[in-house]
Amino acid sequence: MKTLVVYDSVHGNTEKIAKAIGDAITGEVQVLRAGEVNSSELKTFDLLFVGGPTHGGRPTQAIRDLLDKVPGNALQGTNVAAFDTRLPARWVRIFGYAAPRIAGELKEEGGTLIGSAEGFFVEGTKGPLREGELERAALWAKEIVEGMK
Repeated sequence: MKTLVVYDSVHGNTEKIAKAIGDAITGEVQVLRAGEVNSSELKTFDLLFVGGPTHGGRPTQAIRDLLDKVPGNALQGTNVAAFDTRLPARWVRIFGYAAPRIAGELKEEGGTLIGSAEGFFVEGTKGPLREGELERAALWAKEIVEGMK
């Protein structure tokens, strides 16, 4: 199976989650920052994870730019999953989170959503990640792969 994990990270927390996801999956796996990805090559992967930090209820500009470059229905036949990093504060829910928005964009481009969008918690704007989140990310990735079988 050929897998790509695409991420953006401001303070390094989402990068750690992306790498934990990549390390948990067997087969051919690439973990790349959004700016390193050629959107026309996304359709060559069997599984695509996309994630970034939540800023104002949305993904970062780098993730939005990447998703905007994906040609319509280019992800047809590609299994996709979305994740984000987020604050655990209750007031943050007012604005929403990045992962569901990323998932919606991936689905609009023809991707087949495997599992629900997932959020991983940071302790404060700059982090660190909440204890156990790297392990939870690895488990989530394994569950996504199992769901494809």
